[in-house]
Amino acid sequence: MLAARLHALGEPMSVDSIDVPVPRPTDVLVRVRACGIVPNMANVINNWPTWFPHQPLPRFPAVFGLDAAGVVEQVGEAVLNTKPGDRVYVNPLRSCGSCQVCRGGERSRCRYFTLNGYFSTSRDGQRIFDLYPYGGFSEYMTAPEYSIVNLPDTMTFEQAGKLGYIGTSYGALKHAGAGPGQVALVDGVTGTLGVAATMLALASGVSRVLGTGRNEMLLKRVKALDPDRVEVFRLGDGSSGEWARSLTGGEGADFAISALGARAPVETMLDSMQGVRRGGRVVNVGGVADRLPVDMKWLMDEQIHLIGSNWFTTAQGQELADMVGTGALDLSYLEPRPFPLARVNEAISGLHDRDGGFSNYVVIP
Repeated sequence: MLAARLHALGEPMSVDSIDVPVPRPTDVLVRVRACGIVPNMANVINNWPTWFPHQPLPRFPAVFGLDAAGVVEQVGEAVLNTKPGDRVYVNPLRSCGSCQVCRGGERSRCRYFTLNGYFSTSRDGQRIFDLYPYGGFSEYMTAPEYSIVNLPDTMTFEQAGKLGYIGTSYGALKHAGAGPGQVALVDGVTGTLGVAATMLALASGVSRVLGTGRNEMLLKRVKALDPDRVEVFRLGDGSSGEWARSLTGGEGADFAISALGARAPVETMLDSMQGVRRGGRVVNVGGVADRLPVDMKWLMDEQIHLIGSNWFTTAQGQELADMVGTGALDLSYLEPRPFPLARVNEAISGLHDRDGGFSNYVVIP
């Protein structure tokens, strides 16, 4: 098969011919039909040791590709519920599967937490990469059955290639306790995570979404998603926290999703935190550039919950697919930007366009 492999940081990927992998008894073999490119991929393959020296990448040459979707080609003898021909998304979250948190269904808390085709948060993550060395930038990949999300016929493989970031926003909304009648504040609303959080919050029945961002054109596009329920604010035009309170009778939003990104100034998040009501929740999914200096007296007095959220479970991924299948979640806002495998480097470098969270760059192996 053909696979795009990275041989060294800072170099272009090369499309190599390698053997088609053979699934182990509990694995499935997936014929990849589309693989989404996360906005951070260029930084990962060029600058990762500088940014996050304690979060290892797979041993080179490595097959990257985080968000793969395709058709099951073959299953191992111990696979019970997945069969050849199934249309699937492969959740890249990998863990040991046998520790206390894994057995409790919380794989993202495992010390071996690793995102297949991307990076690990564990110093021992190479063990997971050795077990699953194939990412989505290849014609075939193996994956454990526990990672499989079944796709409805109404969901395209290209849309499924965005499930990683949509799922991350969904996991954050779960932590926030989002539901009908609430007011959501989404910081960084124009990015991949922010647009997804907006769509999911609306689908969850929230009464209003208050979104902040810097690009005025993209803010207008977010507002147009539901003009009656979405309000937007351009960062730099004043205090986002005060703005959120002014639209909620001085109370503040029920929760905030901080989706600013790892290079965003910490002051922006601190400001928006002040726009959350007493007893509210602040869930961070994007990170910020510096350490967060938190006023613990204010946090205590206002009973604010500050939560870090990383990725999502396969069960939550299935919930998203089912929402698309029933029409509760409309992914038509995604604008596909498909690239053949031979142009993978162009696809990764092209992520700096002006469409923010509305664009969907995918590789078609």
